[in-house]
Amino acid sequence: MDVSVIGTGYVGLVTGAGLAEKGHTVICYDIIKEKIKDIERGVSPIYEKGLDIIIKRNIGEKLNTSMDLKSAVLDSAITFICVGTPSNKDGSINLRYVKNACREIGSVLEEKKEYHLIVVKSTVVPGTTEEVIVPLLEKFSGRKAYRDFGVVMSPEFLREGVAVEDFLKPDRIIIGANDKRSSDLLRDLYNEFNCPILRVDIKTAEMIKYASNTFLAVKISYINEIGNICKELGVDVYDVAKGVSLDHRISRYFLNAGLGFGGSCLPKDVKALIHRARELNYEPGLLKSVIKVNEKQAARMLDIARGKLGSLKKKRVAVLGAAFKPGTDDIRESPVHPLIKGLLEEKAEVLVYDPQANSNMEDVYREKIKYVDSVDDALRGSDLALIVTAWAEFELMDYTLMRKPVVVDGRRAVKKKRGMDYEGICW
Repeated sequence: MDVSVIGTGYVGLVTGAGLAEKGHTVICYDIIKEKIKDIERGVSPIYEKGLDIIIKRNIGEKLNTSMDLKSAVLDSAITFICVGTPSNKDGSINLRYVKNACREIGSVLEEKKEYHLIVVKSTVVPGTTEEVIVPLLEKFSGRKAYRDFGVVMSPEFLREGVAVEDFLKPDRIIIGANDKRSSDLLRDLYNEFNCPILRVDIKTAEMIKYASNTFLAVKISYINEIGNICKELGVDVYDVAKGVSLDHRISRYFLNAGLGFGGSCLPKDVKALIHRARELNYEPGLLKSVIKVNEKQAARMLDIARGKLGSLKKKRVAVLGAAFKPGTDDIRESPVHPLIKGLLEEKAEVLVYDPQANSNMEDVYREKIKYVDSVDDALRGSDLALIVTAWAEFELMDYTLMRKPVVVDGRRAVKKKRGMDYEGICW
């Protein structure tokens, strides 16, 4: 099928390249010229395992780019909306990019005689597609949804670092549609995928996305809370997690105690669902606690560091890792931010090393901290090392390069602890 994808961010580019890999003809649209040029050269503008490979394999054939939204929509039968939905200060999602996309797509649909399917892949709170997206498309196209054009909500379930694998071999596909024609058309597009496909209405599909992500966040904050208690008892929370996870109802996934969750999805989605629940006059106490527990883990790391060194003023601190998880360069909502803030407030000398995320950090903290190109450069002469991201290269490092090896581990990354003053934040 002929497909257009609006937005070449994390979700859009993986979706576009993945559909091309499955044999569909895809046009990826974006307004940022540099990103389009990178894709045309077969280079992914984001760090994601395997993405460069499938872009290079398909670019110029099944995968093409465009900065002309009108031609992208007119030359396709299905359009995916994959623009960002960042958080507002109150936790609600900001729909400006989604609304702009709907206005522009609607204006093009006004000129198109053929039936066209709009697939919403951007994460939006339950009710948004029917209350915001459909009315905008109808207004700017002058046409009727479910009669002249179709609308489907099909949420993404991509884990950063393994997003390509998740797209090509998904656990499940959700098709949220209020009419059979739209649902059937998207089902045909997904015909090459070998996984359960669940058909529901639009609002249910939106809620499935939020219920999935908030449940994962609950598991992380749960095991961190247990870990904080275990630490006071002298119990290893990882042994506890292993024992708990042997229950098939629980499983081992997302039970790694540590600094907590970050990235573009879990923090944003939990906060957005809290805000949406309050709009419905329901106070989501559990979800509020999930955020509270997550936010205090970075503070625990700094407390442990102070307990070891006293004042952090003028101490040379190596921050190892900045991405919210290994396998990505994404620093959005990473615990590195409250750590950096706390260290700078205490007048520490901060060095940062991350094998992928240094450049993204420089965009945020251009002059306040120093960036180095290797683990050894970060450790050399440092008074303290804080492990933020579980990159494999942090497992076996030469901590003798430090003035006095003092390590606070937020990810249980260190394998050999002999010869250092080592402590985990919740084990």
